[in-house]
Amino acid sequence: MSSNPIRGVSQSRREFLKRSAVMAVAAAPALSVARAAHAAGSDVIRIGMIGCGGRCTGAAADAMTADPATRLVAMTDPFLDRVHAKREALRKAKPEQVQVDDDHCFCGLDGYRKVIESVDYVLIACAAKFHPMYAKAAVEAGKHVFVEKPHGIDPWGVKVMLQAAEIAKEKNLGLLSGLQSRFSAPIRETIQRVHDGQIGDIVAIEENYLRGPYGSTVRPKNLRELEIQVGNQYRFAWLCGDDVPQSLVHNLDRATWALKESPPERCRGLGGRSGVQNLLGDVFDHHSVTYQYANGVRLYAFCRTTPQCFNETSSIYLGTTGVAYPMAGRITGQKPWSFAGQQEPATVVEHRELLKSVRAGKPLNCGDYMARSTLVGVMGQMSCYSGKEVTWDQVCASDYFIPPKPDACTWDMEAPTKADENGVYPVCFTPGVSQNV
Repeated sequence: MSSNPIRGVSQSRREFLKRSAVMAVAAAPALSVARAAHAAGSDVIRIGMIGCGGRCTGAAADAMTADPATRLVAMTDPFLDRVHAKREALRKAKPEQVQVDDDHCFCGLDGYRKVIESVDYVLIACAAKFHPMYAKAAVEAGKHVFVEKPHGIDPWGVKVMLQAAEIAKEKNLGLLSGLQSRFSAPIRETIQRVHDGQIGDIVAIEENYLRGPYGSTVRPKNLRELEIQVGNQYRFAWLCGDDVPQSLVHNLDRATWALKESPPERCRGLGGRSGVQNLLGDVFDHHSVTYQYANGVRLYAFCRTTPQCFNETSSIYLGTTGVAYPMAGRITGQKPWSFAGQQEPATVVEHRELLKSVRAGKPLNCGDYMARSTLVGVMGQMSCYSGKEVTWDQVCASDYFIPPKPDACTWDMEAPTKADENGVYPVCFTPGVSQNV
């Protein structure tokens, strides 16, 4: 166990909520990137990518679409060929805005520092293990930050992200979450109607994220073991945190929002690996978590990554007078309704709202819900891994981390797990045996 990285961090459900709510309050005005750029006679905001997989590439395209005055000027990834490939792809899509020269194509696990030094707005979407550390480094350097979900893969990581959010608030910096449901027009209106009582009182919630395996499932050739794992981050628990915080967190964020940001009192989870044992990696391929709330509401959450099975991505809120389907923008029951407004990709809207807030000198800070929703996911994953019931107070007080810590990782270290002679990795955790609470 590590020592608590945040002095005086919340140790109870009420204290955690109080601390999170404080993060949403605007800090005293400071010289923003927008103001500094305007003073220099330019409205250009330089952006940089930490991670050159599909998600960070998408975030860069979304940011450039959201604000034509943005310029992509720096990129990094553990693999240089990925940097070059994604640079060319983005150049074709945004030729006027992509201005990354060879000297600003970085690689390795320390390239994040060079990107931070080169830009005004940092986009972080890489192995989730590193999200909190990179976000904290960026705000400490005075940069606005977008961080893809999850915002930590364990309690220790979420606390580091809380630190980053607090620093961003103090420095009047923007901190944007990749939990993009908060920027979706139909979801926003559906949840507002739920808050206004259109389905009565919520009785129960069902959340589903059921799909096939994520990322590559075939073992690459001619790579070191560490390169295989870092290059296939979603297949290894020490890098991605597994599927509850990695994917189901979107659902849990919507549910937490619908429940007016109240966290669960406790949860119990089931999970493991099915008979499909020859796929690359050590993550579980199925999880189910039941969350229990103080007002009696139960949240039933399911995710699965088994091939050739039924798939569904949905959020269903059951109320006393109706049922809400926020992803579809629809309510049934006594007061039926369907969303009829205009919508555009939430991933573009989120960057537009962040960049507009930066230019206005009042940067958006999503630290409140990004930490809370991530911790709800981490809580469920810890229960699935240990086989034990986990309480909100326990997870708030915990300093548990999935080893090694991100700042201890190097490009030359031994991989934390290894495959046997048949290429099969040992299961990452064993319910009933593993200890993480």
